[in-house]
Amino acid sequence: MTPDTGFKLTYATMFNPPEELHTQFDLAAAELKGRLGREYGMIIDGKEHFSTEKFEDRSPADTSVLLGVFQKGTAEDAHLAMDAAARAFPVWSHTPWQERVRLVRKAAEIMDRRTYEMGVIVSLEVGKNRMEGLGDIAETADLLRYSCDRMEANNGFIAEMGRDPLVGFTSRNLSILRPYGVWLVISPFNFPAALTGGPAGAALVTGNTLVMKPATDTPWTARCIAECFREAGIPDGVYNYVTGPGSSLGQALIDDPRVAGITFTGSFDVGMKIGRDFSSGRWVRPAILELGGKNPAIISKNANLDDAAIGLMRSAFGLQGQKCSACSRIFIERPVYEQVLGKLVDLTSKLVIGDPLDRKVYTGPVVNKAGYRDYQAFCAELEKAGRILTGGKVLTEGALANGYFCAPTIAVDVPADHRLWQEEMFLPITMAAPFDILEEAMQRANDVQYGLTAGFYGSEEEVTWFFDKIEAGVTYANRPQGATTGAWPGFQPFGGWKGSGSSGKNAGGYYYLPLYMHEQIQTHMKRG
Repeated sequence: MTPDTGFKLTYATMFNPPEELHTQFDLAAAELKGRLGREYGMIIDGKEHFSTEKFEDRSPADTSVLLGVFQKGTAEDAHLAMDAAARAFPVWSHTPWQERVRLVRKAAEIMDRRTYEMGVIVSLEVGKNRMEGLGDIAETADLLRYSCDRMEANNGFIAEMGRDPLVGFTSRNLSILRPYGVWLVISPFNFPAALTGGPAGAALVTGNTLVMKPATDTPWTARCIAECFREAGIPDGVYNYVTGPGSSLGQALIDDPRVAGITFTGSFDVGMKIGRDFSSGRWVRPAILELGGKNPAIISKNANLDDAAIGLMRSAFGLQGQKCSACSRIFIERPVYEQVLGKLVDLTSKLVIGDPLDRKVYTGPVVNKAGYRDYQAFCAELEKAGRILTGGKVLTEGALANGYFCAPTIAVDVPADHRLWQEEMFLPITMAAPFDILEEAMQRANDVQYGLTAGFYGSEEEVTWFFDKIEAGVTYANRPQGATTGAWPGFQPFGGWKGSGSSGKNAGGYYYLPLYMHEQIQTHMKRG
């Protein structure tokens, strides 16, 4: 989304948008409020599909607000979607890659036109503030375009290899990357557009057919993505959108032997189970798994402390800490420890908490009752083990009474062997500790099962050391826009090491698209 002002919305630029974004967002919000509560079907083989059981999508900011009614799909619905995708694969996979690129680009253009409407839906479903909501949609369109760009830059991933030096023969060897088949995308609630649409676009442009299953907390956003694919003219059955519980519908999809590849984003435990289940098929199939983070930031005594403090605050509490890239561990060199904490507490205390549609609000609700309860349990545990500098309580006053609002929380003096230094909380809670030498901080930063994102603030010489030693897939240095968050396709490809990711290749980067294809070498010999 690039308004006439020339402004391009990314997570790095979202802190100073033109007035037009606010005006258009408010208009879209007013229009959308007039059509809340409608029922939406699944989309299978291009047709609206309804199930006997339904579930409600309610606003986490005010649970009395019904956003929509969606279908509680079953294993039978999963099989119908797989049937449609399998039937569509022969034709779609042989559609010229240039035509697939054209259609996916058209879907991105439609998404651009619907940015404000879809951004409001994200804010309503997830609780993201307006800039985060708009950013999710803008990122999705850019992910679709980036997959198209990489397909074009690599000529459809068709490359001529060397010719065999044979007397009396002419040899031609072609390397061609070809699609696998039916691709399954299971996406999380926190980026319901980007983490649905990004892998979906990659699957489609490479010639796979698609079944999308969003999180049950956020079915509406994914429904909009399916509508963009439909309006773009992507053929029936090539994309399919199903909704329902992961334990039944989702498991039926994972267990279907016709699934040729899967992209899943979510928790480590669920992702590892999916990986094990998916590997028990007739042969090894690709599984792109992004499984969370426990992301550190290290602040040297040589850092710009103002840049560090605002970067820490934005990454710890953006989207209420419900990002796999959220800064949940802060290590500060002892001479500046109290000073950095003071600045961080001051910035955190100024955050406006409330209705995410409100322009002034930075912090909305957590997404559901389970997260709300977990927040209270974690805060009680941290208060017992250490000390809470700010936050530590749910907010129930006035207009906040009907939502899942949690105060941004900073915990200190928690023993280094406490379990919450290791476990992903996925809530507006961060923990801080001092260190005496940089090597100590690096050891603690790396001493977790995750390796998704990491941040550093310090001198230029120290930055070089940080990049060399840190064990993470997305790393930032001296970045006030966010210590550990804010990746964007084509700028900061997003993916993790160790328990944070299975592929070793980052989405929105040079090496991601080939994950959706397998290689065939074609050798053609002619005499003469």
